[in-house]
Amino acid sequence: MPPVSAIPKKPRRGSRGRPEQTRAAILDAAVREFAQEGIAGARIDAIARAAGVNKALLYYYFRDKERLYGAALDHVFSGLRQRIFAVLDRGLSPRETILAWAGAHFDYVARAGINPGLLSREMMRAGRHGSPHLRRLARNYFRPVSQRLLAVMQQGMATGEFRRVDALHFLFSVISMIVFYFSSAPLIRLLRGEDPLAPAQVAARRAAVLDLISSALFCPSDGQPRRAAAGRPA
Repeated sequence: MPPVSAIPKKPRRGSRGRPEQTRAAILDAAVREFAQEGIAGARIDAIARAAGVNKALLYYYFRDKERLYGAALDHVFSGLRQRIFAVLDRGLSPRETILAWAGAHFDYVARAGINPGLLSREMMRAGRHGSPHLRRLARNYFRPVSQRLLAVMQQGMATGEFRRVDALHFLFSVISMIVFYFSSAPLIRLLRGEDPLAPAQVAARRAAVLDLISSALFCPSDGQPRRAAAGRPA
């Protein structure tokens, strides 16, 4: 048996060797807790336990609950922005870009269905007491993404690929179609008697969203309605 000194030690979360993994674990746990309970109801004990760290270590990374909440929001929307920018940087046609964007947005929310709850709670908080985070989120995430998508919409209308619409309202409508489904999953489950988050149901919703975009926005070049294939996730 090798001497104790020769046995490699397993790195602990929060050690110098794994600070990023520790921070990511805390943020993932925080996103889930804040989405379910809101900032007022969320418990730091629960977040630390879910992340596999103690409270002292959590506070080492994030000094208080408000800072942790803001970091959780940034964690969610920086991931979404990164995913969408990867789509927008492909150099696709406007038609392909809009479908790829909608698919990527849908897939991001589908894989972390708590995200709509997180943003909805922050919107409600902003309406009641003001939000210290919405301005930053708008500046860093929503505005850069919307500006690039509006440029795609304008290009598509200029080339005749898209019919003339209010581009901003169209983008709002697409996002609403995506977010509503996941945020309303408990009600849909009662109405339909089946799990709306089951893989087959999520795939059917994804196909329906892309089909509606195609029907509402695309100008047919051959006199036939344009329909989007369900395809695989972007």
